[in-house]
Amino acid sequence: MSIGKVMVAGAGIMGSGIAQVCIEHGISTLLVDISKERADKGAANIEHFLQRKIEKGRIKPEEKEAALKLLKTSGNYADGKDADIVVEAATENMEIKQKLFAQLDETVNENAILCTNTSSMSITQIAGAARHPERVVGTHFFMPVPAMRLLEIIPGILTSEKTVEKAMEFGQMIEKVTVKAPDTAGFLVNRIFEPMRNEAIYLVMEGNSPEDVDTAMKLGCNWPMGPLELADYTGLDTLLASMTRICEETGDPKYRPCPLLKKMVNAGMLGRKSGRGFYEYE
Repeated sequence: MSIGKVMVAGAGIMGSGIAQVCIEHGISTLLVDISKERADKGAANIEHFLQRKIEKGRIKPEEKEAALKLLKTSGNYADGKDADIVVEAATENMEIKQKLFAQLDETVNENAILCTNTSSMSITQIAGAARHPERVVGTHFFMPVPAMRLLEIIPGILTSEKTVEKAMEFGQMIEKVTVKAPDTAGFLVNRIFEPMRNEAIYLVMEGNSPEDVDTAMKLGCNWPMGPLELADYTGLDTLLASMTRICEETGDPKYRPCPLLKKMVNAGMLGRKSGRGFYEYE
């Protein structure tokens, strides 16, 4: 597969991470958001993280400069009309994603595949907003994108096999390990992992400290990051929305969100993005 250009739609933490991985693997990438200012902020984050990799001795300064030359930003999705692959990384909201896919399907060239980065939403439902649902596929990246090797590939009911193959090849190009996951709420990883994070929150509600819970899982299960640290990193609102969606779709009470999680989200304690969650941040 020849990929000349990737467009990443959404310049937040996920979108900028996906764009960073693409440019580090030599792929010309357009990072787009609803305004150029937001896209430029995402590009600034990419430059920051590349600089940190230099400081840690993981890349050389010239590698950073070569990667950044492949990155462009825009506030107009139409600027990516010549992209071979579009990766949508907008917020976890069905209405927003469907609106964006209806627009992208009309904008990009007919041979491009349209990928949605979602942790639990129906690929079939998102694709239903596009005129050509056969070229829509789920690509669930994990945070932080440059460090996490897994990429879940999720076909919708109308996704063509050719689209799935292209998505798999794209994952291999950026050195991700790809697995094919079912189009059910939570896919593979979150169906298993979110009840575990939810149970960690129940332990805090019962009086255990977040530090003890995270230390126990890191040292007892060899996790690089504790479940509550990770919940803060990804956003407690994102976790709540995902668990609620899985619970509603499966009807299984093990996915019912912990009351403490709901209270924290209602209080605006969303984790790193708000400065306070299970921990406090600068």
